[in-house]
Amino acid sequence: MTSSRMERGTQIRAEVLGAEHVRRAQGAATDFDRPMQELVTEYCWGTVWDREALDRRTRSLLNIAMLAALGRAEELRAHVRGARTNGCSPEQIQEVLLQVAVYAGVPAGIEGFRVARAVLDDAKV
Repeated sequence: MTSSRMERGTQIRAEVLGAEHVRRAQGAATDFDRPMQELVTEYCWGTVWDREALDRRTRSLLNIAMLAALGRAEELRAHVRGARTNGCSPEQIQEVLLQVAVYAGVPAGIEGFRVARAVLDDAKV
């Protein structure tokens, strides 16, 4: 594991998803799934999210589209919160989910809207 990538990945992951989310995910890791947490932190966050060709807003919107299309509700929740942190508006999230409905199927779009709405409603409290 590259120490600098892990450190950078932890930093970016905390900036996007929140330090508490990262502490929870890493703190709950067992010997069995710790390698997955390390892989996600080092490569997803420390390598890909650290590249400069796409800004964080764009990466967030792409993640929302992919996670909604794949039906990955739990990860979608985290990334909708992260998208708001990265400056994405509810209208931009809405547009991405409409695109998902057209290209990945209406059920995927409906579920994406359901998840995003709950996250956005919680943020209003």
